[in-house]
Amino acid sequence: MTILEDRIEIKMADENAVCLDHWFERLERMPVPEGYKVEIVGGSVFMTPQRDIHWETIREILWALEDHFGRRRTRVFTDVRIDFPGFQNGFCPDVAKFREGAAKDDRGRWQYEDVDFVAEVISKGTAHNDYGPKKAAYALAGVPVYLIADPYQARCHVYTEPKEDSYACELRVNYGTDVDMSTTALGLILKTAHFPRD
Repeated sequence: MTILEDRIEIKMADENAVCLDHWFERLERMPVPEGYKVEIVGGSVFMTPQRDIHWETIREILWALEDHFGRRRTRVFTDVRIDFPGFQNGFCPDVAKFREGAAKDDRGRWQYEDVDFVAEVISKGTAHNDYGPKKAAYALAGVPVYLIADPYQARCHVYTEPKEDSYACELRVNYGTDVDMSTTALGLILKTAHFPRD
């Protein structure tokens, strides 16, 4: 990439961040009902109700990560804004694990370059985002492991080996079966026996 292209990319990233900041500032002033998750995907605002099935699945994933990596030794967040590559992508992943040593930037934000695992739990109204533009953005960001837990299919999808805006490998595992991610950058086995179905 030439220096000029680097400058254009940085300028576009800065403009995206400024636009996202304005959007999120406005959204924070709106009367968003409690229990709703708000994120911006490709410049469109999505508000999704967090159902009990959704939270129970997130909790199972969080527990597995904490059991494997330790509660104090790793940074794992849920519903925290992270700006990802692409046009106005201010995502709040259901679960995001950061690499060791990750720190906020000078603006107080977590950086997508430090994310080494993302999990999304499917909601009916926004499933197309998780399987489409968010998956593409996570691949562009180089997130090594992307897990989708789908309570409607009762199945997990694990995407690895990001290449451009896609993943080279996909593993599908039905609920009730262990998701073996021991050979991935995450290095763990996720038990799905208690994942709720819808």
